[in-house]
Amino acid sequence: MKQLLLVGAGGFIGSVARFWVSKLNIYIHFLSIPFGTLSVNVVGSFIIGIITGIASKSDLISFNMRLFLMVGICGGFTTFSSFTNENLTLVQNGQFLSALIYTGLSIFFGFVAVYLGFAITNWF
Repeated sequence: MKQLLLVGAGGFIGSVARFWVSKLNIYIHFLSIPFGTLSVNVVGSFIIGIITGIASKSDLISFNMRLFLMVGICGGFTTFSSFTNENLTLVQNGQFLSALIYTGLSIFFGFVAVYLGFAITNWF
């Protein structure tokens, strides 16, 4: 039950943070790419990379804390379902190039971010 509450509390925090960051979609316009979702997915990837790096090198982050941070906060903050839905909308609107660019940017920068997050833990 404790682990369920930890994940739920983290998910609440991550989801609320995602809601606020997703407002970037209103202010940034380039090829109709949803920059709010792109931002949360890249930042979330970076954060989860840091947490994974720290957890793999030390006992600093307990299993329960990893659940709270990775499954809860990062899971609530990042969003694959919004990403795929936004791509569907782009395709339905005939914006195939935007969908392709958005998908490529998301995968590339998501991977770079998780790698950098993990790699940065080697510097400390």
